[in-house]
Formats: sequence, C-alpha cells, structure tokens
Amino acid sequence: MQVENPSEIQKYYTALVERDPGFVGIFYVGVKTTGVFCISTCRARKPKPENVEFFRNLKDALRFGYRPCKICRPTENTTDVPEPVSKALMVMKENPDERVSDYHLLKIGIQPEKVRRWFKQNYGITFQAYQRMIRINSAFKEIQKGEDVTSSAYSSGYGSLSGFGYTFKKLTGYTPGKSRENDLILMSRFNSPLGPMYACSTNQGICLLEFTDRRMLETEFHDLQRRLKSRIVAGENEHILQLKQELQEYFEGKRINFDVKLHTPGSDFQKSVWNLLLQVPYGTTVSYMEQAIKLSAPKAVRAVASANGHNRVCIVIPCHRVIGSDGSLTGYSGGLERKRWLLEHESKNRG
Repeated sequence: MQVENPSEIQKYYTALVERDPGFVGIFYVGVKTTGVFCISTCRARKPKPENVEFFRNLKDALRFGYRPCKICRPTENTTDVPEPVSKALMVMKENPDERVSDYHLLKIGIQPEKVRRWFKQNYGITFQAYQRMIRINSAFKEIQKGEDVTSSAYSSGYGSLSGFGYTFKKLTGYTPGKSRENDLILMSRFNSPLGPMYACSTNQGICLLEFTDRRMLETEFHDLQRRLKSRIVAGENEHILQLKQELQEYFEGKRINFDVKLHTPGSDFQKSVWNLLLQVPYGTTVSYMEQAIKLSAPKAVRAVASANGHNRVCIVIPCHRVIGSDGSLTGYSGGLERKRWLLEHESKNRG
C-alpha cells in the first residue's frame, strides 16, 4: 500500500537522502518526474520531496505504474540472498552428508535466527526443513539410479534407517522402496529483473514458473501436486538449471525462444490453448478472440481467457502476449506492469 503518514514519509525521505541501507526492503520510492521507483540506497540524484511517493512493497510500486530504476535495480537488490543465508547455504553445500545445526552456524559467526527468518519468509519452512528436503532429494536421485536404500540413507547423512524412512515418506508421500516408481516436483527460488520467481520441475520438464507474489500461489502448488500425484520439495535438476540460463539470456535481450522441456498437466482444451500460445511470435501480440478463432471456437473467448489464466509457466509459455480486442492490457497473474514491461522488452529487442 501507499504510505500516507506524514511522519513516516519524512523518515523515509531522510533515509533516501542519506542512502540508509537499513531501509532496503522497508519502502520503495516512486519518483513522479521520471516514472521509476528505487530503494533507499539508490545512487541517483535525489528528487525533491514533492516529487516522490512511498510504497510498502514492490508490487504496489509496479501497480501504480512505476518501473524499476536501472541504477539501484530494486527488484533484484531487495531480494538477493543476504550474506548470512549465503554462507549457511555454502556450509550446507560443502557438507552434504551432515546436518548444519544452529550451534554449527553460531560457531562460524552466523546468527541462526536471521537464517531461519529468511527461509520462513521466502520458502515458508525453516532452514532445517530445507536441509531435510535437499538430503531426501539427493537420496531419491540415488535410489532412482539403482542405489540400494541403505546406502542412500547413510550417504545422505542419516544414521538410522527408520528415521530415514519416516522422513522420506513424510516429504515424498511414499516409502524409499517405492521411489523408483514415482517422481518428485523440485522447486527452486531465484531472482529476476522483475522480482523473485519460483521454478518447479519434474524429470520430464518445467511444470511451473511464477513470480513469488502471484495471487493464489499456494492453491496453484496444491493443484500441481494433485495433478502430478507427487510432492514439491526444494531442489534443482537439469531442467531448472537450463531454465535459469535461458531466462537470463531472455532478460538480457539475447534469446527470443526457449528450448527447455515442459511438463504441463491440464485438460485437453487448456493444453490446446497453451500450445497455441507457444506459437505467438516474440515481440507480437494476439487477442483472446484471435486465439478462439484459431481454435475453431469463436464463441469460447472466455474459456480461452480462463485457460490463459491457468497457465503455470509464465514467460516461457507467453500468456503476456495476449491482449484485449481493443488493444488493452488485460489480466496477467504477474501484474499488468510486469506484462507491459515484458511486451516493451520484447518489442525493443525484436531486431
């Protein structure tokens, strides 16, 4: 929401002038004369008090029509992994077979509560729960490659087979012995120029790509797990790594088509709409009516719009390229300002 309290506005303006890092992520400032929004540490020339307005979150700054500042890059620099979390993750990576406890973090100068708070805010789970997911994911991969359950349990840092079996079933929904017949949905969080995103993937391909502030995201996760009869756990595979690389190239204006494999469960009609979306050329737009006509269903405009809205893989399946028949920017799960940004980005880099 927009900040309206005069004393808060004065405090935030002082923090902006002083480039106070303590206010990064606390407010976003929109500059009326330039149309951009910044964070407190921005190095750009400071605007006059009458030319700014403050917002409590990134989404509201976008909603009011401001675009990210190219100097302070607010959508990236407020969501980067903080140093204590980065160090904790490095320790975990260097010791994949060990549980990194709060005591261990304290010994190397990391405050556990800061790490815990970041994971709860960004993943909805604790750092310890995240570690369990990563270790179980590692064991899952080993078992699917032919390793026996006992070896996988011990190589994942579990000293007890019963404890391993209990945790494995709790996280995946089935016993270790049954994992060869099933698949997991891996989820990774990362930053983009338009804000943090979640990517989910099975062994078959990417099944979800969404901005973390998307409305009803939890419902989308539950629906995905129900359709694929699997569980979402933290982790990465080759599809997610490929997606991140291709997205980076896309945002840099170096890629116009995606090659990463997709795994998109849905009704036959939804799949036909999504396949049609994949045929909309980079840097162009179509209307819902045009989509419906191409599907030989000219009266199904609302159904087409609904199928577009149920697309779980944004950007790659480019539902942002669909607009109203009058040329207006209609609904987009990531927000209309992100939709406008994506269309302008593609138009500029079309070549």
